Amino acid sequence: MKTAIIMGSTSDLSKVEPAVEILKKYGVEVQVRCLSAHRAHLGLSEFVEECNQNGTEVIITAAGMAAALPGVVASQTVLPVIGVPLSGSVLDGMDALMSIVQMPSGIPVATVAINGSKNAAYLALQIMAVKHEEIQKQLLAERKGMEEAAMKANEEVVAKFQ
Repeated sequence: MKTAIIMGSTSDLSKVEPAVEILKKYGVEVQVRCLSAHRAHLGLSEFVEECNQNGTEVIITAAGMAAALPGVVASQTVLPVIGVPLSGSVLDGMDALMSIVQMPSGIPVATVAINGSKNAAYLALQIMAVKHEEIQKQLLAERKGMEEAAMKANEEVVAKFQ
């Protein structure tokens, strides 16, 4: 079970670390790289080719502003690519969001919320759960825990206002 996370700049590291933690908690091997689509395109292409050959199942990409990274990666692989638009410009991530969701037909990038690396990790896990039953079981158990916590919170609200 292997994923890759690629960010465009080291300034993005704090925004992708939550995804790394979630994936590792589920026992997934995570390769993390900082490879700009604009400044390190040859290194990026080499790493994507490595992912194509080494058993990587999903690639998460995180980029801000023009956010070319997810589309460039998706153009070089048929592995599922998840784009995380990052805030950081005067447009506060809307520029990156619009860039990532507007991929040309045939080169899709699944897109999560601005700064949504946690959901990118969970989406990657759901994709891998199709093949890996142990991930599916862990996800279902975590969802059950979420439901129990939500129902407990509801009971506390009801008790407070009765």
